[in-house]
Amino acid sequence: MAEQQTLYAASLDDIRAAAERIRGHAHITPVLTSTTLDRLAGHKLKFKCEIFQKGGAFKFRGAFNSVQQLSPEQAEKGVVTHRQVLLCSGNHAAALALAAQLRGIPAYIVVPNNAPACKLAAVKEYGGSLILCEPTMAAREATAAKVAGETGATFVPPYDYGPVIAGQGTIGLELLQQVPELDVVVVPVSGGGMLSGITLAAKALKPGIVVIAAEPCGSNDAADVAASKRAGQLVTDLPKPVTIADGLQARLGQHTWPVVRDLVDGVVAISDAEIVAAMQLLFERMKLVVEPSGAAGLAAVLSKDFAAELAKARAHTAARAAGSDTAAAAAAAGSQLAGDGSHDQQQQLNVGVILCGGNLDFKDFWKLDNWQPAH
Repeated sequence: MAEQQTLYAASLDDIRAAAERIRGHAHITPVLTSTTLDRLAGHKLKFKCEIFQKGGAFKFRGAFNSVQQLSPEQAEKGVVTHRQVLLCSGNHAAALALAAQLRGIPAYIVVPNNAPACKLAAVKEYGGSLILCEPTMAAREATAAKVAGETGATFVPPYDYGPVIAGQGTIGLELLQQVPELDVVVVPVSGGGMLSGITLAAKALKPGIVVIAAEPCGSNDAADVAASKRAGQLVTDLPKPVTIADGLQARLGQHTWPVVRDLVDGVVAISDAEIVAAMQLLFERMKLVVEPSGAAGLAAVLSKDFAAELAKARAHTAARAAGSDTAAAAAAAGSQLAGDGSHDQQQQLNVGVILCGGNLDFKDFWKLDNWQPAH
């Protein structure tokens, strides 16, 4: 596996080096459990709570790892990034601003001029310099390039970048240290930085582990990762998914797609209704504040499609380990393992679920008018 990983943007050695860089700066996030959710899922769920990471999301790991690898000359000129999609959660922007602040260097964050003020508060709090532009991808890219040209700042992409992928991969290292008996890990996917990093770490440390991506299909049925896996090539002609999971609207890149193509075992596409139901369970049963993107993993596990996708993924993993990685063999074995998807027929597995972010806007929630006194 180590030899295979040299083909990708990050290796296990890169991820281990990232773990050393972030040690003492990023939190080692806890793994929590719930017997109620285990019963609903039919598996033993292990929730990796990146909602408790600095900045409220997993993004700090990759941002800090990237900033720490800048040379002194590069660091002096700072870093720049832009929000990849119009409704992006802004977690990377805030994480990069915080990582830059901790190193004492400038961070320039390009944002669309119609971005909600609440999305920019964390960037300002962490000392980032906000640069407004028109709300188009072309404008954001051009403005970021202009800022980089004027300041000499280094552009740090949010996901399609080796140091970011390695930083996010430290989630996988930690999770397998905390739950070495893990059989499956379910990871929300957007641009694929977190999914790629976790997959590279998990497959290197435990080749038989199954990795499943959780992807919102949106109201316009635009689940591009699932479509790309089916096609065996990167699908680029689907629109951005129209979904409440605003942090999962980016697209796979040239560095993340090869990992997803080769090593990710399955994709479960989920609806917004399933995401909301998962958020409600996490709020009410586990008392956890999780944003829609962060709840995608649980939504996938509770989806009606999960049992069949898991069976196919396990068959695919077994076939690959046996040197018979053919679609026909995996499909045949998957159909035998899937049964009718009922919990009675399922083998209970240890399933890691990444709760990747908890940044929600509660502005209206706290209005006194929303609360009625008890009588």
